[in-house]
Amino acid sequence: MPALLFGSISTLADTSELQRSSFNQAFADHGLGWEWPREEYRSLLGSNGGAARIADYARARGEQVDADAVHATKSVIFQKSLVSNGAEARPGVIETMTGARSAGYRLGFVTTTSAANVEALFQALAPALRSADFDIVTSAADVPASKPDPAVYELALRELGLSAADCVAIEDNPGGAQAAVAAGIVCAAFPNENTGALDFGAADPAGNRLSFEELAGRIPRR
Repeated sequence: MPALLFGSISTLADTSELQRSSFNQAFADHGLGWEWPREEYRSLLGSNGGAARIADYARARGEQVDADAVHATKSVIFQKSLVSNGAEARPGVIETMTGARSAGYRLGFVTTTSAANVEALFQALAPALRSADFDIVTSAADVPASKPDPAVYELALRELGLSAADCVAIEDNPGGAQAAVAAGIVCAAFPNENTGALDFGAADPAGNRLSFEELAGRIPRR
C-alpha cells in the first residue's frame, strides 16, 4: 500500500510569512533591535530549525542572545496568531488527499516541528483538515534529531510498515527534502512563498498546485 508523506506545516498551509512576522515580533519583545525583511528571511531558509537560525544570526553579528528563549517567544506568537487567524489548505492539498484515500493510499504528516505547532495548525485548518485525516502525525518529540536528519522519515516508514520505495514525500524546504532523500524516499518539492528560489537538491518540483495523479506517478510500478 503506497503512501503520501507531507513533510512540514507549509506543505499543508503556507504559513511562511506568519512565521517571519512572528520572528520579528519576538525580536522586538526581547529588545534585540533586529528585523528580518522578506528577502533576508528567504536567504536564511536553507537550513532547518528556528532556534539554530537565531543563534547563527546572532553569532554572525557578534551578539550574545538566548536563542532558545527568543525562539520560545516566537513559537507562542506564531501559534496564537495561527489559531486566531485560521488557515487555508494550499492548492490541491485537499483534493490530493481525497484522491489518495480513494486509491487506497496511506497518508502521513511527517514533521519535526513542535507538537504545539502541529496542534495549532490543525486547529487553524479545522474542519477542512484534521490530524485524524492522517495515518501518522509526528513532531519533534518523536525523534532525537530534527530534519535534515532522516530519523523522522525512518520512524514513519517503520510505523506504517512500508518501504521507502512505496512512498512520496512532499516538502516545502531544502532541509526537509534532504531528510526525505536521505531516507531513500522520492521527494516532491512544493515550495512555500519564501522558498521557491532555494536549491531543493534531488527533489523534483511538484509545481504550485498538488496533483494526486502526478504524485502517484512518482512511485515506481512493481
